[in-house]
Amino acid sequence: MNAPELTEAEHLGLYLRATDTGDEWWRVTVADRPQTYRLEHGVQHAQGNGAVDIDLVVDAENLRAKLKKWHREGFVFEARGAVPEADALQRAAFMPDLQRAAAQRRAGAAAPGAGLGPGSNSNSGEARAATVRIGEVDVPCGAGGALVPRVNPAYLFSERFNDIVEDIVENKRVMLIGHTGAGKTSLIEQVAARAGHGVVRSNMNGQTTVGDFVGFWTVKGGETLWVDGVLPTAMREGLWLIVDEIDFAEPSILAALTAVLEPHGRLTLKEKGNEVVAPHPAFRLFGTANAVGAMSQFRHLYQGANLMNEAFLDRWRVYLLDYLSPAEETDVLVRTLAPHMTPTVAATLAAIAADCRAAFAREDLASAFSTRRLLDWAELMLRTGDPERAAGPAIYAKVSPEDATLIRGIIRHHIAPAE
Repeated sequence: MNAPELTEAEHLGLYLRATDTGDEWWRVTVADRPQTYRLEHGVQHAQGNGAVDIDLVVDAENLRAKLKKWHREGFVFEARGAVPEADALQRAAFMPDLQRAAAQRRAGAAAPGAGLGPGSNSNSGEARAATVRIGEVDVPCGAGGALVPRVNPAYLFSERFNDIVEDIVENKRVMLIGHTGAGKTSLIEQVAARAGHGVVRSNMNGQTTVGDFVGFWTVKGGETLWVDGVLPTAMREGLWLIVDEIDFAEPSILAALTAVLEPHGRLTLKEKGNEVVAPHPAFRLFGTANAVGAMSQFRHLYQGANLMNEAFLDRWRVYLLDYLSPAEETDVLVRTLAPHMTPTVAATLAAIAADCRAAFAREDLASAFSTRRLLDWAELMLRTGDPERAAGPAIYAKVSPEDATLIRGIIRHHIAPAE
């Protein structure tokens, strides 16, 4: 047998040889980085144990040397051979499962009521309960209204969220920190959606001024009028205010916030003759940030983020929010895209998202991989039956060509091509 040349159609696959202890194998797949390859090794014992015991990444030159060595040692190339481990079986099963699911979705798309999916809002005029159970916490219900977010029935309230929900009930000032797309804002909105509280958001994107936030004087019809900013509006009306990307806020905005960070703190409108705004009992204040406290090590990934002093941070309960685990995200995919999304397909997609996020944390990718992006890709995939076609508008067009190449490699590592 001649050692295979490094043409992708020939060298990717499984290399097998029989030994006294079982069938020994090496698997070659495309790695995350361009022009690199992942090598996995294992032994299929009589007991059925085929777990990976060696897992490494090499470049093309090192792979060529490995192929020659395996040839000398008697390994036989099995391009279509079954990989003796559960993840490989899942990889091979992905496309058949997806194609069946996509066909079922197409068949049911025209069924009566097919357009009535998750996301409907229940904020109607029926009588509301005094509290609603969220996780393990009873949350007092609000008055409802147009500013209540839409309920996402598939949203997963992890056990780790219980402390955050309890702090909301106790009127603590909660700051959620974590990477882009980790679900910081959506957690607050989904608590509010279920409890019927209106939510307003103020994004500290560099364009928000202290006037937008606190208020300003203006002239209308020849009359000088005061216009409340988002902060006093939320305080007066008992809304939940989310200050997104608070680590990008101007110092003057942070100074205004400091006055109301205590649970019953009041806001003094100096521009309006020192009028004092007392908070409505239902008012809650939240902040989200990418590069604060435990996330400070990633500040270089979020250009423009400001340092926040300890005195300011000590006025908040700060929670580090990570992405959902693959198991949790699998559950979300199945629940959101039921009945067409299968657990097998969902588990593979969740693993792809986890690998992309690990690449982002290593700074191999410039953009994060949010659950929202994953759901969009999965939904389009069910429509088309083609992961690569669906990834075009859902993923590749949103990132740089370099990032698209890396993500494509990760996808190909987890999804075997269709026959």
